[in-house]
Amino acid sequence: MIPIAPCLGSFIAPSRRRRVPCAAAILTSLSVPALLVGIAAAAPAGTAPAGPMDWPQFLGPTRDGVYHGNDLALPADAWPAGGPKVVWKMPVGQGYAGPVVTDGKLILFQRVGNQERVECLDAKTGKPAWTGQYPTKYVDDYGLEEGPRATPTVAGGKVYTFGAEGRLCCWDFASGKKLWDVDTRQQFRSEKGFFGVACSPLVEGEAIILNVGGANGAGVVAFDRGSGKPLWRATDDAASYASPVAATVGGRRCVFVFTRAGLVTLDPASGKVLMRFPWRSRVDASVNAATPLVIHDGNDDFVFLSASYGTGAALLRLDPADLSKPPQKVWTGDDSLSNHYATSVYRDGFLYGYHGRQEHGPSLRCIELKTGKVRWSEDGFGAGTILLAGDRLLMLTEKGQLIAAPATPDGYKPTAAAQVLPFDCRAYPALADGLLYARGKDRLVCLDLHR
Repeated sequence: MIPIAPCLGSFIAPSRRRRVPCAAAILTSLSVPALLVGIAAAAPAGTAPAGPMDWPQFLGPTRDGVYHGNDLALPADAWPAGGPKVVWKMPVGQGYAGPVVTDGKLILFQRVGNQERVECLDAKTGKPAWTGQYPTKYVDDYGLEEGPRATPTVAGGKVYTFGAEGRLCCWDFASGKKLWDVDTRQQFRSEKGFFGVACSPLVEGEAIILNVGGANGAGVVAFDRGSGKPLWRATDDAASYASPVAATVGGRRCVFVFTRAGLVTLDPASGKVLMRFPWRSRVDASVNAATPLVIHDGNDDFVFLSASYGTGAALLRLDPADLSKPPQKVWTGDDSLSNHYATSVYRDGFLYGYHGRQEHGPSLRCIELKTGKVRWSEDGFGAGTILLAGDRLLMLTEKGQLIAAPATPDGYKPTAAAQVLPFDCRAYPALADGLLYARGKDRLVCLDLHR
């Protein structure tokens, strides 16, 4: 069986599909009106504070799939017949990298011909501002699209992209001029992997941190934001398809990287390994793909890990006074919320996400954070991505359906649904200033979700 890659702007292999209730059928049962409530969070260190106008990196401003605006309308009767208004749309090339939005500009990373291309567009109109590109020879071993997989990152007036062949590039956000680039596969002798490179760059302080999977201690590498020169390297772990995340625990900034071998916690300034937690399947074809969730709940600091291929999920409690201590396993198991590629979201003591392998027809689930107990499960829902906006979930399915539902443990009760793209949606969308930017196989669409 072909292994499945993640969705970072990433992708999954074609396989057997299960039937998902159509949007029209869902709409006939909708009756619950609701408005979104904004929730606040701090921006990662080293980046400008991001508000509802911005979605500057993979999984949003706080890299947890949370939208912090309060300007959306998600009940069924708030959307026009046929779904949200299409503000603009455009054809796109190959790839699975999700769009990002900063300062009214959208960055799209794709392959056109034999070029990996970065485009800057006006986020409100789709009008092009600049284009940058470089040659690529990437060939996918499984016949999938051969464009970039990793979602770009915008920080400090720069755009950082990581191509399918492992080329890290820095572009000037205003002009599109390429400032520097690094061929990480050549420099660190990393392997191609099943599906190429899919790690989305993490900007933390003056460093860009990537799960490179290189040789001689270059499993995780930090690069200087200004020059691209390596700052430090750590671990011998092979690369996974999960992107790193930074968080403050016990007053200390840490980087959490879910490598192919498991979780590694690092000091972002020095690269010192603070803690390791092995977590992967014994199956060679397995992937760790979902980004770790660092969750502050009351007086506790947790990390939630989840993978498929019999690996399952783990909730780990950290010791904020000594992050070098092995984490406490609160619970582990493969029966609660095993994310194949899409990262779950967290709200008020509960996790929401996809359980099961993509090709087996995953369930959409809500589980209790501290116990792993399943509160509800919508079986055969199918694969897709999930975001949290206030008290609402937004799911974009592989079949191009956009579905909204309350983030509540009381049951799955969708309040809005629409067919917004054709089949084969695998990139993560961006949500900024009330507009949703969704990328399908051959097009990018901007949808107005304002109330």
